[in-house]
Amino acid sequence: MIPSLSELKAKGYGVLICGHGSRNKLAVEEFAQLAEGLRPKLSGIPVEHGYLEFARPILRDALDRLREQGVQRVLAVPAMLFAAGHAKNDIPSVLNTYSAEWNLPIDYGRELGVDRLMIAAAGARIRETLEAAPAVPLADTLLVVVGRGSSDPDANSNVAKVTRMLVEGFGFGWGETVYSGVTFPLVEPGLRHVVRLGFRRIVVFPYFLFSGVLVSRIRMHTDKVAADHPEIDFLSAPYLGDHPLVLDTFVERLEEVLGGEAVMNCSLCKYRAQVLGFEAEVGLAQASHHHHVEGLTEGCDLCERECTGACQPDGIPIPLGGHSHAHEHSHGHDHSHDHDHSHGHHPYPHAAHPLGPSTLGPTKTSGNGNATET
Repeated sequence: MIPSLSELKAKGYGVLICGHGSRNKLAVEEFAQLAEGLRPKLSGIPVEHGYLEFARPILRDALDRLREQGVQRVLAVPAMLFAAGHAKNDIPSVLNTYSAEWNLPIDYGRELGVDRLMIAAAGARIRETLEAAPAVPLADTLLVVVGRGSSDPDANSNVAKVTRMLVEGFGFGWGETVYSGVTFPLVEPGLRHVVRLGFRRIVVFPYFLFSGVLVSRIRMHTDKVAADHPEIDFLSAPYLGDHPLVLDTFVERLEEVLGGEAVMNCSLCKYRAQVLGFEAEVGLAQASHHHHVEGLTEGCDLCERECTGACQPDGIPIPLGGHSHAHEHSHGHDHSHDHDHSHGHHPYPHAAHPLGPSTLGPTKTSGNGNATET
């Protein structure tokens, strides 16, 4: 018999919410608020949150805190919208290592994913934006959903599905999907394409959980295209944040773990199946590429609290703390970092696409012997 959430505390269960981490103060605060918002929904079960990098507590510290509270079994859920490298490799690698070291059972849930509650939360954010603006028929409105962007085509395709669910749910005249990094089309070139379709209004919705440099850059690129097209009404919708339906989705994921239903879609996983264009990545070892920045808390002081995108005015990161590094690349999440050794990321096959970035191309060695990326 599956224990109810109210029974879990007595059985020694604890919950770990696994985040990526950010140098952005507001993003870290928002993540902590989300974890805090889950506590009342979990009937007194110990809840901790931790990060892969660039913020504390790191995942290991959060697990230590759960053990100190007497937790004997952990239910871990990735605070990721879709399953790409972080949810499939980096987080499980950290959890598996800790579990083996401390003989602590850790049951890992699936990502938030394409889910009716998440679609409803996204719809609520878009509806807020529409209701605050002068009325324009939905048939004359184009919705642009901005995904984070990944080198995993399965995750990218899920953003497109979210777009279609929202477009068909509202009845928008048209819908397009663009990405903030790693894949294509990027935000600005994507918007410059859709303005040609002739819609009176374009709603740009960042399908993100939290604030950060990428959300700020989405707004910057939107404002830039809007300035060139004053005949079109551009609306920027807010990101998901800790909407109540997002919190309810986390609870669902925990219930799935308890019921043995936490199954990711492996049929389209590039690490398990020969997905068109990504055949070379089948069977790559599961490993975390973030150990060298785990717990690093060097914050960004270019912005007071909320990220303005000042660190990447033209998409090129400004190094923090005066450090000089050998190469620069964006991971498609809300920070960029530079260092003199490779993460082990497999080259993205479409890095040279005219509507995308060139940040995940094959690595090569520069004249000083350091790895660079093209």
